[in-house]
Amino acid sequence: MIYNSRIKPVSFMRFICNLRHVRLSNSQPLISMKLHKHCQGNHPDTLSGLSRRDFLQVGMIGTMGFSLSNMLRLQAAEMPKVEAYAAMADAVIHIYLPGGMAQHESWDPKPFASPDYRGPYTPIKTSIPGEYVGEKFVNIAKIMNKLTVIRSMTHGEAAHERGTHNMFTGYRPSPAIKFPSFGSVISHEQGSRNNLPPYVVVPSQTIPEQGTGYMSSAFGPFALGSDPADKGFAVRDLQGPKDVTSQRFDRRRSMLAAVDEHFRSTEKSDAIGAMDSFQQAAYGLVSSAKAREAFDLSKESDKVRDEYGRNTAGQRFLLARRLVEAGVRMVSVTFGGWDHHSNIKSAFDGQAPNFDQAFARLITDLQDRGMLKRTLVLVSSEFGRTPKINGTNGRDHWPRVFSVAMAGGGMKEGYIHGASDALGGEPDRDAVGPEDLAKTMYRVLGINAEKRIVSDGGRPVDIVNGGRIMTDWLA
Repeated sequence: MIYNSRIKPVSFMRFICNLRHVRLSNSQPLISMKLHKHCQGNHPDTLSGLSRRDFLQVGMIGTMGFSLSNMLRLQAAEMPKVEAYAAMADAVIHIYLPGGMAQHESWDPKPFASPDYRGPYTPIKTSIPGEYVGEKFVNIAKIMNKLTVIRSMTHGEAAHERGTHNMFTGYRPSPAIKFPSFGSVISHEQGSRNNLPPYVVVPSQTIPEQGTGYMSSAFGPFALGSDPADKGFAVRDLQGPKDVTSQRFDRRRSMLAAVDEHFRSTEKSDAIGAMDSFQQAAYGLVSSAKAREAFDLSKESDKVRDEYGRNTAGQRFLLARRLVEAGVRMVSVTFGGWDHHSNIKSAFDGQAPNFDQAFARLITDLQDRGMLKRTLVLVSSEFGRTPKINGTNGRDHWPRVFSVAMAGGGMKEGYIHGASDALGGEPDRDAVGPEDLAKTMYRVLGINAEKRIVSDGGRPVDIVNGGRIMTDWLA
């Protein structure tokens, strides 16, 4: 029998109804007209009216080689077409601040709250009249009129890894399936440009949620293997051996292709297919001087590198700009550690100025180069921090409300969406979930998140399950 207790009756019945279109040969349909009559309409949602004989007929399907995986493949083959969107952006730079950045000290200060809620800083005015940011965001305050800030982001996950999963996939964590990151979906849907990987993580994949989930590893990120802020920075394995000419390189590639073809003819696995994809991408990257140059920060002037900041944030953000300029579709950049359970002032004093300088320079640089309208810049963290300062002068995990900032890529300029309450502890209006953020980001890129992608075993999975396209954010 193909029936499984984990399959809801409505799903099972819908599958049976779909079989009315399937024939084993040029003869009879796979199900009878008697079963077919229960399939009238678009939403069969009941098994009533089916006899024991009818179910025995359905049971015979299992004896003809059908299984749960076959059922899912048939469903996938009949997945409905989704509306195509015109892309508003060509690339995404996702700046991720791991640990949970405090909303009070950054995007959503409370200038009129008492000190035990307001925190150690005095909020400062921005280029948006009547709006404030944290005291350490001196440069960001000047470019706020270029940003969209969501102050009502919310979810229910107070653990780092679970909150991170939300903000990298648009899905709540599930014990049954691993969901792909934004970058892997983009890689799957849009592929590479200019011999460059479609998805790059800077500096390396230290966050599991940046991975491919149920997708093939062929859609995983390209990791640098070193930090752009380090002296002598060089991308791991990007340069070919010095004693190997281009002719020898091509011959070696041809020999490797012959060996791989033998293995492909005898073995079938995701690892082999993914390795072939990696080899093709690696060859294109190593053999293209223009592609390699995108990773070379020495091509930037000393002035520009100084303006971004000769520090971790500055050089990572600058490299991200170079990569999207060259054709990378998504760059995922991590910076800092924002898990400030104690001494939040000293922690912010150490990191926020570098982030402030680098982020503000990135936005102005993209604008000066005519790239901002086609590049979405997203700044997020896994959650926020508690509204009240704790006994060790820090803030603890708080997923009930926090902030996300965006710029470019079809977003409005100088727009604040939603609000937290007077103490910064709950959404006061217009709450937004991770699925809303994900669905809107995909829309900007021209990807319809209603589409389903087939996972291992043939199960079709929505790119985003639920959520809204937040049209209020769009210019």
